[in-house]
Amino acid sequence: MNGAESLVRTLVAGGVEVCFTNPGTSEMHFVAALDRVEGMRCVLCLFEGGATGAADGYARMADKPASTLLHLGPGLANGLANLHNARRARSPLVNIVGEHATYHRQYDAPLTSDIEGLAKPMSAWVRTGLSSAEIGRDGADAIAAARTAPGGVATLILPANTAWDPGTGIAPVPAIPERVRAGDDAITEAVKALSSGEPVLLHLGDKAVRKEGRLIADRIARKTGAKLLAMTSNARIDRGVGTVPIERLPYPIDQAIEALKGFRHIILIGATQPVGFFAYPGKPSLLAPEGCRTITLATPEQDQIDALERLAEAVNAPEAALPDLGARPDIPTSNKLDQDAIGAVIGALIPEGAVICDESLTTGRNYFGLTKASAPHSWLQLSGGSIGVGIPMATGAAVASPGRKVINLQADGSGLYTVQALWTQARERLDVVTVVWSNRAYAILRGELANVGAHNPGPKAIGMLSLDDPAIDWVSLAQGFGVDGRRVETLPAFIDALKHGIAEKGPYLIEVVL
Repeated sequence: MNGAESLVRTLVAGGVEVCFTNPGTSEMHFVAALDRVEGMRCVLCLFEGGATGAADGYARMADKPASTLLHLGPGLANGLANLHNARRARSPLVNIVGEHATYHRQYDAPLTSDIEGLAKPMSAWVRTGLSSAEIGRDGADAIAAARTAPGGVATLILPANTAWDPGTGIAPVPAIPERVRAGDDAITEAVKALSSGEPVLLHLGDKAVRKEGRLIADRIARKTGAKLLAMTSNARIDRGVGTVPIERLPYPIDQAIEALKGFRHIILIGATQPVGFFAYPGKPSLLAPEGCRTITLATPEQDQIDALERLAEAVNAPEAALPDLGARPDIPTSNKLDQDAIGAVIGALIPEGAVICDESLTTGRNYFGLTKASAPHSWLQLSGGSIGVGIPMATGAAVASPGRKVINLQADGSGLYTVQALWTQARERLDVVTVVWSNRAYAILRGELANVGAHNPGPKAIGMLSLDDPAIDWVSLAQGFGVDGRRVETLPAFIDALKHGIAEKGPYLIEVVL
């Protein structure tokens, strides 16, 4: 048994059962070991950003890490954008990066780079393997680091000789630390705020925004009159019938400031304080109103469910029936293909158990509210603002959730960053419907021109935000990657195409021309 086989066997024994891979020469012994070890599914991606984005989507649905396999520093660099999103989503991920043999690095071969330096900003844990005898233990430590609350990217750098030299077998995974309980002082401060008679916001993120956390938070809100609001970007929200509805803090800064206006206390549970995505001239970075007090009940690293339960007990919040979500939207009968009609169609047709991967950006800002009464489903978002996660995230979510229909709501400009992931969906025969909003522009940036005060843009500025010269043919792209597709330009055609995509098994793409 060589070091690579020791590592793969350790990963499988530690519950890492999928490897999203784009390997090169230095990783060939790891690749060969995959054939000698049962229990590791290997998913080939054409681009490293597809591999890292898929590992993120897998972790969000499986609640455990997958592995990546990337080729040296440049391969890691290609995957960094979606590792950034994984870091922001607090996704557990074992990120394996090949490296030159330890004795070869001194010669500065063309692919030599500072892999640790590249990895550290996006990783919670980084280690370079030093020997084949220890590489299994390194892998076990990486699993433990990835799974340590709140979850993160653990990057293990694998020099080629640590893979081909003799290994020592399976290494046990160290005990995973329990989440730390929130302090009693935090509970006391939250109770004071909730008892003050002043407007209070319970701002939820991480585990607190999942189904169980919202149920407890809703009890507290009903008892005290507080309001619930999720962070703008969340790794996963399980929602629909049988859950407590929740809105998200809006992305546009003026809308976010308006949403928080009037609150005197904001209690953070698994959430970070509300801040603007960017700095804007004449507008605040911190979005809470002046004089509002921010209280941290439980950080993302802490046990948020326990903190909510203790807070509910402290305010004597009774058990309560689930709130009425209202009716699921009806399918519109008009021909008008606008955002409200599209949102109503999605809300009406989401199948039970579906996974929605949302990288709609400007086109889909109202879809979340229009789907609150849909059949039970999970909603995954772009979490770190680094566009190009949607198609890979849907790929990983589908690998993690066999039997659940995955629907990817995809902005066209963002989708072009990692369109290669459609090929992986075809190769793996994944049950994913990709709906591309083809407005043929980086529409979100048109709004940002005004937000930052760059008024009266000329033809050069507008040209940098346009994707219509030439227009991109998404159906042809999809078919080139082995995915059937259809272009629609009317609402009835969209309804028919979405029904077809949901009913059929396997990958399917709908280009919606807006």
